[in-house]
Amino acid sequence: MKLNHLNFEMDFLSTRNVKLCLLSGDPSRTKLIAEKYLNDAKLVCDNRGLLCYVGQTSLGLPILAATSGMGAPSTSIVVSELAQAGINVLIRVGTTGSIQKQIEPGSLIINYASLCKQGAALDIAPNEFPSVACPLLSTDLYYTANAIHPTVYFGINASVDTFYEGQERYANANPHLLRKQQGLIQEYQNLNILNFEMETGTLFKMASVYKLHATSICGVVAARYSEDEVGEKIIHEVVELTIDSCIKSALKTLENIQCGKLKLNN
Repeated sequence: MKLNHLNFEMDFLSTRNVKLCLLSGDPSRTKLIAEKYLNDAKLVCDNRGLLCYVGQTSLGLPILAATSGMGAPSTSIVVSELAQAGINVLIRVGTTGSIQKQIEPGSLIINYASLCKQGAALDIAPNEFPSVACPLLSTDLYYTANAIHPTVYFGINASVDTFYEGQERYANANPHLLRKQQGLIQEYQNLNILNFEMETGTLFKMASVYKLHATSICGVVAARYSEDEVGEKIIHEVVELTIDSCIKSALKTLENIQCGKLKLNN
């Protein structure tokens, strides 16, 4: 029996002992992970922009590189189908915009929890249900990333449904934001929320309900506290550098599971 959207057989991963996944919103990042960081990577899904590759790390650890798509609804579909197929550890590798002024583009952020403002998550668990990452996985990823990248932050994000209004962007087709969106960045700064992104709130709730292990590591490519945010040339340079560090850190943490340095609760 094939999965509805990922288009491979339900037992395809389990028969190959693939239980670990790097999850990216951008299909081009999924392809990058497969082609640059995995050995013997094979494309196993190319459907509706959702790419999945199965490959191995340099230590021979089988890994799935998968695309979640943008936002919570697409993420919820992909994570559900991956769980059905036997994946039990997921690390989101993405990009993000920083809210706190000390966090500059080029930094990495590992989120251990989300302020979840996502409609899809309400179909998984009540609004009051905490959106938290696996603490063991997140902590290992934090220390691993610090050994790879010069600037790493650890904290809570705001996981929202919209890129423009939900992140208080006035430069969009509708500059007349609702009152609840006006002053949002300042409010989140006061709450010590580190960054905006659009997937982990739902991912973390799903992982808790489905008894999976999940965390997130993102490269900061925009300064949301600044009107200029960041220039186009800088964005390209920052994305390339930070994503490289994110992927290397995530793969190292997954290898720590394999070699027994990191033990996760069942």
